[in-house]
Formats: sequence, structure tokens, C-alpha cells
Amino acid sequence: MVDVTTTDDETSAEPATDRRERRRRIRRAAAIAVGRTVIALVSACALVAVGIAWFTLGKFKASANTTPALAQISSEPNQPPVDDGATDILLVGDDSRTDAQGNPLPASVLKRLLRTTFDAGVNTDTIMVLRLPNNGGPAYAVSIPRDSYVAIPGYQTDKINSAYGVMKARAAQQLQAAGQHNQKTVDQQSTAAGQKALIETVQNLTGVHIDHYVEVNLYGFYLISKALGGVTVCLKHATSDPDSGANFRAGAQSISGADALSFVRQRKNLPSGDIDRIVRQQVFLASAAHKLLSAGTLTNASALSGLLDAMRKSLVTDPGLDLTTLVPQLVAVANGSVQFVTIPIVNSNARSPAGASIVQVDVNQVHQFMTVLTHPATTPTTTPPPTHAAPTTKAAPTTTTAPPATTPTNEPTPPVSLDGVRCVD
Repeated sequence: MVDVTTTDDETSAEPATDRRERRRRIRRAAAIAVGRTVIALVSACALVAVGIAWFTLGKFKASANTTPALAQISSEPNQPPVDDGATDILLVGDDSRTDAQGNPLPASVLKRLLRTTFDAGVNTDTIMVLRLPNNGGPAYAVSIPRDSYVAIPGYQTDKINSAYGVMKARAAQQLQAAGQHNQKTVDQQSTAAGQKALIETVQNLTGVHIDHYVEVNLYGFYLISKALGGVTVCLKHATSDPDSGANFRAGAQSISGADALSFVRQRKNLPSGDIDRIVRQQVFLASAAHKLLSAGTLTNASALSGLLDAMRKSLVTDPGLDLTTLVPQLVAVANGSVQFVTIPIVNSNARSPAGASIVQVDVNQVHQFMTVLTHPATTPTTTPPPTHAAPTTKAAPTTTTAPPATTPTNEPTPPVSLDGVRCVD
């Protein structure tokens, strides 16, 4: 065997340049070893954080507030096909003064919210359908104007935001007339009836099958925006509105809590009223989603715990909605393409037969619009942009055939994406 051990004499005889090179190799090897150790430790910490995050999500699922409305609809005739090319989630924001369990909010909480106006009953002022295509294509959050004049099953043609409240009130009266005097039971069953009516109305308007349901009230919106640590928005001009409590300067700013409520509820002193309010809702939610999905909230156990605690107090979902599978899907979508759009509008300044201000829509156009979102090669039928001409109750839509498109056309608001903060009115 040959002894290759380097002796001191041999080292001293080694040229200076070779000695320096050997020392550099030793230092580099040591640095690599340290680096690998650090990476291993960081990876281990990340795995622990992710594990805690998903454990927290699991606890949220176990304590979530649920509604049977979707299950009740499944037995109704003439439902849209379940396999329509996407997972469709109905997102609803209402102005009720109760928590997710139907309990009246305490005076101390209402005091924080009363800078905004409240109407009697339950109005769903935010209605969106989140379309997550099964083929991995771009996702869309589709806004439906609250004043869209549509047929409400079991009732009449009216503004879509009245479906929930009207049918809830009617169901409560019927339950009480039938001898049900347990107020909690009356509230739970009548609430499910209101939710069911809204889901059916949205399905009939859009032609898509609602797979999941998510509802948040004003207090929940307040809590969630604060749990996120504020959301960045941008205004073209300073604006105010005493009805909503809005009072904002021009430019970019971070808002949460009551300010966030005022931002998404303001419609007075906006050039296009409710249409501009829809854009406010879209840019706020886009900014909030970007912050949630890109700032490490989902792997930060403390931040996620605070957010889920706020959601637990304020969200109502269907029992089948599993956040532990939905969140990774949303993260994957956010890394691709997400756009907030609005259904086509025939006339945003129309009048109902009773003289109420309404938004006129054409059901066939809306069906085609929703189809194009998941099947871009479909040829849509479109109408001119919304008009602010003299009100009418029977404005006949003018239709033209458009060439095949890769994105939806004729939405009354420019699409909003998760990429950056767009300044709005």
C-alpha cells in the first residue's frame, strides 16, 4: 500500500499558489456544508409551519358554520348540469346585524359598524361567482350587480339582492303560522330558505351549477380585513359619502375594519354609482387575495390562526366545501391567472314597472358570457356597453355576433387582476 499522507516537509515544499488554492477549496467545502445545514433547518421549519397551518385549517373545518341550502336545491327539477367545465363557488356578502350563528351583534360591535347605513332585513349587496376551470385555465370572479332585475323562484321578478331577504321573511312567517315558536329553529330554517332562493336565482341567471356556497356578513368583512393587517387600495380622487362613512384621500392607502367596509359600500359621489361600487369590491378582493396568497399567510401559523378565527366567526359555507383542498387550488390559480369581471348589462339605468331603479340584463347573454369563460372558442352574442340614456322598462337588447374570443367580451367594467393595485374612482 502506498502512503499518500502529506507531511509537513511536503507541505512546506508545496508552491505558495497551490497552498492558497488548497485552502480555498477547503473553505468552499466548509461553506457548502454549512449552507446545506442551513437549508435543511429552514426546510424543516417550513415543513413544521405548513403542518401547523394545515392542522389549523382542519380545526377550522371542524368548527365551520354550514348551511343545508345546496343539498335542498339538489332535489329541485331543472338544475344546471353539475359537470359544466368548472367548480363554481357563490360568494355572498350581506348586511345583516347578526354573526354567522344568527346571534344579534352586541351594541359594542354595532357601534364600530354604525358609521355605515343599514337597511331592514337582509340584502346581499355583493354577489360573485368564482369559476375555477377544470382544465386548469384562467379563473374568473364574476360580479352580479345587486340591482339586476331577474326572476326569483317562488316569488316574482325583482332585484336579485332581494331574493335572500324576501324568501327568508316569507319562510319565517310560514314556520310561525305552522306552530313553530322556537326562534332559533325559525331563524335557521328561514335563513336556509333565503340562501336556497338566492342560489337558485343565480343558477337561473348564469346557467352554471353552483358547487359551493360562501357567505360573509358586514362584521365578518370587518374582522377578516383586520386579520389580514390591512389591504392596499388606490383612488384616483379624494372622495366622501356620509351614508357609507367613506372619507378617503387620493392615492394608494392601506385600509381595514370600518374603513374597508366604507370603501366597498360607497356608491354616492361615484360617477357610475353601483357599477363603480362593483369595481371597488373587485379591486379590494383582488388586493386582499394577492396579499393572502403571496405574503406567506398560509404558512405562518400565527397569521393563519388569526385569519381563520375571524372566518370562523363570520363565514357560512356548505358542508362540502373543504378549505384544506380548496386553498391549494386557489394558490395554484393565483400563480397563474385570475380576473374579476362583471356580467353583461343591457341597461344600468332602467326602471321596473313599479318605477324602481334597476339593472336590466339578458339571461341568454349572461349564459353565453359564462360559457365563454371556460370554453374560449365559443362564439358569444354581445350587446353594446351599458347606457345611461332615459330609463326604460322594456329595452330590447341589440345583439351582434362576435368572432370567437379567448376572453369574455362586453362586461361593463374592465377586468381586474391580482397583479398590482389599480387606481379606481
